[in-house]
Amino acid sequence: MDDISTGEDQSNARARRAKGEFVRGTSGFRHAIGDLDFPAEPGRYHLFVALNCPWCHRVTLARSVLGLQDSITMDVAFPNRTGDEDPVAPGLWEFAPDRIATLTGHTLPECTPETGTGRGLRLTKQIYQAEGSDEQSVPILYDKITQRIVNNESAEIIRMLDAFATELGSTAAERPRLLPDDPDLSNEIEALNALIYTTINNGAYKAGFSSDQNVYAAAFRAYFETLNTLEQRLSDGRPFLTGMAFTEADLRLFPTLYRHDPVYYVRMKLNGARILDYPHLWRWICRVYAIPGVAKAGSLVHCRQGYFGRSWNNVVPLGPNLPMPYPEAYEHPELA
Repeated sequence: MDDISTGEDQSNARARRAKGEFVRGTSGFRHAIGDLDFPAEPGRYHLFVALNCPWCHRVTLARSVLGLQDSITMDVAFPNRTGDEDPVAPGLWEFAPDRIATLTGHTLPECTPETGTGRGLRLTKQIYQAEGSDEQSVPILYDKITQRIVNNESAEIIRMLDAFATELGSTAAERPRLLPDDPDLSNEIEALNALIYTTINNGAYKAGFSSDQNVYAAAFRAYFETLNTLEQRLSDGRPFLTGMAFTEADLRLFPTLYRHDPVYYVRMKLNGARILDYPHLWRWICRVYAIPGVAKAGSLVHCRQGYFGRSWNNVVPLGPNLPMPYPEAYEHPELA
């Protein structure tokens, strides 16, 4: 859902959507681990995610790189939402491990039943309804003890996991500090976050889901202008966006660029260039992909199925295959 750290303009959202602009909704659950009701304890918390969703991908990345896979349990929804034939409603996230993906002709092994509430619910909407909410988005951070939703804003969830990794039961021998205590570095990360969210993370959606040519064109230009800026930033030899260490800025950029060549280039009409055409960004994405836990935190099968399975004819493209299939290409920085 929305990203409060950017202060994205929500004014006149209905009218702007009617004119063809993509305006992201807001998240309604803003509790925090560390609050009196939600102490930082291992084994207490649960995540509901969809692996095709880039906002969920932020959270699964944080869970993995911070070594929280064993202490924070997780359920994975099917990448396509419910259809018109659904007895509740279309367009809902569904826990359906037996559902067949059109891309593979098989079930997806990452998909799970719902286990976090202990009630075996089918829809994320039902998790919200238990708290009197009509929301239905993912990710959801859930407290299994109180059976309450803690938070459904990805930007806040990743900061909670970072701040309380030790107390939550991190098993990582070495783990990054996503938002370091250094105020100058933190300010640099915040500035990068705002740029990346506005023009890249949300910018991809503004390009792909807006129905107004001028809105699309503006989002397209801003997206590639920022890619050029980031390419130049990395051209001094630094391994990560702020220097030698992987931080929250890298984590928040990765889900969009991971999707760009195999999905967004076509689906979001962002065909100005591939990430492979930016040598420094390509080597950066390969460097991040090589961090322990990163490769398993996402799935391009889910991404392809989720994005193209919602297109007008539900046909999922099979490529790209050159210079090699993705995500295997991310293991080859020499391709750029």
